[in-house]
Amino acid sequence: MGGGTDAAAATPIAASAPVIGVTTYLEQAQTGVWDVPASFLPKVYLDAVTDAGGIVVLLPPQPASPEIAHRVLSTLDGLIVSGGADVDPARYGQVPHPRTGAPRRDRDAWEDALLTAAIEAELPFLGICRGAQMLNVALGGTLVQHLPDVVGSEAYQPGPAVFGEATVAVDPGSRLAATLGEASDALPVHLYHHQALDDLAPGLTVTARTGDGVIEAVELDAVPFGIGVQWHPEENAADRRLFAGLVEAARDHRTKRTEA
Repeated sequence: MGGGTDAAAATPIAASAPVIGVTTYLEQAQTGVWDVPASFLPKVYLDAVTDAGGIVVLLPPQPASPEIAHRVLSTLDGLIVSGGADVDPARYGQVPHPRTGAPRRDRDAWEDALLTAAIEAELPFLGICRGAQMLNVALGGTLVQHLPDVVGSEAYQPGPAVFGEATVAVDPGSRLAATLGEASDALPVHLYHHQALDDLAPGLTVTARTGDGVIEAVELDAVPFGIGVQWHPEENAADRRLFAGLVEAARDHRTKRTEA
């Protein structure tokens, strides 16, 4: 009886939780006796969404078209474009830098289609690291292919699987600042990117930078909630404000869509 009561009490909460799609990697993976290509995403992304009250759906790279992207997003309330491999420089008209990773064109095409469809539908979205870079490229911007060439150090990606630590100054008039609940001159962040936004795409506004001028956050003015950050907020379990903001925007989007 107790179990039934708990389940019944949880139902309204589950029913109101927005569904957030999160893009994944497609990587060669080993488990047990198997060594096969598989959809992969660090659990910290899942924890960040569920901690903020959302439900996670994984979105692995697959054949992309505008129709497929719209069909997928029609079942979701929000979107996260996760971090990962470098964006193909051919997408922004450059030849690869020697330190740029091998292109992952399947993921580039998939995430480009999802972001384009999300913008058209005004679906709330958050781009993280590569996700912010993909947003800029999808809208016509470019990237710095190897940040140490510009800043003179490896501080933004100190070593394999080692996050850099920095502070960023957030624009006090931005949606990012409103989402965080404060405009901070010293927001601590976890960094792991050797590339960065360069020429800004039309429609994007820079809303956070590091002390040496590297763009760390942008937002798309034309949609209710469209933020990209180059840091990794999922790595900070003590601060879920950015994910809570996305989940709340996703809940509002679903309500408006239902009432339309």
